[in-house]
Amino acid sequence: MCEPFIRGYQYNFVRNQADYVLHTLRTVGDPKVVEGVRSSAQAKVAELFPDVTDSRMTMLESIAGLRTGEDLQKYVQGLESYLIAFPPITEQQIRKLFPKNKKLKLPDLAQIDFRYVSYLSWVDISTNKMFIVYHKDGKFVGVEGRFTETNKKSYCFVCNRFEKLALFSAISRKRPANVSSDYYKSVGNYICTDGHICNKNVTDIAQLERFIDAVLE
Repeated sequence: MCEPFIRGYQYNFVRNQADYVLHTLRTVGDPKVVEGVRSSAQAKVAELFPDVTDSRMTMLESIAGLRTGEDLQKYVQGLESYLIAFPPITEQQIRKLFPKNKKLKLPDLAQIDFRYVSYLSWVDISTNKMFIVYHKDGKFVGVEGRFTETNKKSYCFVCNRFEKLALFSAISRKRPANVSSDYYKSVGNYICTDGHICNKNVTDIAQLERFIDAVLE
């Protein structure tokens, strides 16, 4: 029985490193350069999992031995056995995160493969709102905000990939002491319009966590 230890964004990171090793092997003729890329990928993957010291690390470090497309496929499939899925969540739990939205439109949870989900997001076009659900410190948190399409491509603040973006802006719940009752602060950033693509791209969740903290804490 495989004990899951790889989160979705970590899986993406390791997969990208594996892709880079194979790409280098196919396009670079200098053996020293190839060996350098192999060693670098192996070190980066090991650094991502500092607490893993058993046979799972041996499996991860086998990234340095990739030589063919078949090797890559087998390696990535091996990682999938250790994926930690986004925790199970029900429609009722989601609704409780957004109590002010009485007619909240929800995604079809049955169609989502939560093994590859680092955060759950969807857009309600009728209200121009985006909703994000994240699992933090053992509990679900929800952030909603204005969703404004930009009709342009640039770098998403969550996945740092060049994709079609929207401006996501949420009202911070933080209130400094002794401010007027009508005070509010908006926290905004540019995010992928397609959450599925963003989840496939993201390799580090730190920026999203900082955004959520800025809104909720």
